[in-house]
Amino acid sequence: MTIHLILGGARSGKSSYAEKQAKQFESTAQAQVHYLATGQALDDEMSARITKHQQQRPTHWQLTEASTSIAGAIKGLIQTHQSQYQQSITIIVDCLTLWLTNCLCASKQGCWQYEKQALLDLLTEYEPTDNVTLLLVSNEVGHGIVPMGELSREFVDQAGWLHQEIAEIATQVDFIMAGIPLTLKRASSQPKAIK
Repeated sequence: MTIHLILGGARSGKSSYAEKQAKQFESTAQAQVHYLATGQALDDEMSARITKHQQQRPTHWQLTEASTSIAGAIKGLIQTHQSQYQQSITIIVDCLTLWLTNCLCASKQGCWQYEKQALLDLLTEYEPTDNVTLLLVSNEVGHGIVPMGELSREFVDQAGWLHQEIAEIATQVDFIMAGIPLTLKRASSQPKAIK
């Protein structure tokens, strides 16, 4: 499995960048693209955002919706695909911070810790030769002021820790700013010594 973590602020172009990457894999490697959406249309504003995202991506991409159990959804997509097709698969997960919000606000106690661990376990389960590319899109929220509310602070803390844990095992990590990718990590790059 190739794991590509794509971080960026609001309206930074991170989703568009992930979609461009998926289109490239689709054309060069004949990879089938699946879009795993974590957003829930709980109000008119979110419904409009979801509709806009849907209109921007190719209609032939398969859509799966998973608000909390994304590890199970990803694994299911991979298993179904591998049993039916010989080609590569690319899965866009958009986005991890909506998933985090869904888990933190879920009525099921311990949802976040359980689902987070399930995802981290899944990311180390597959070999690089499995012809699976996972594009994980997430909001970088740690560059602003510290929020006042307890839940907001928990959200920022958990997002930061999640990004660090995924970045450690990811093949590539990009930070998107003004639509331009800044590569923070590539598989072939060696970490620099801290002076």
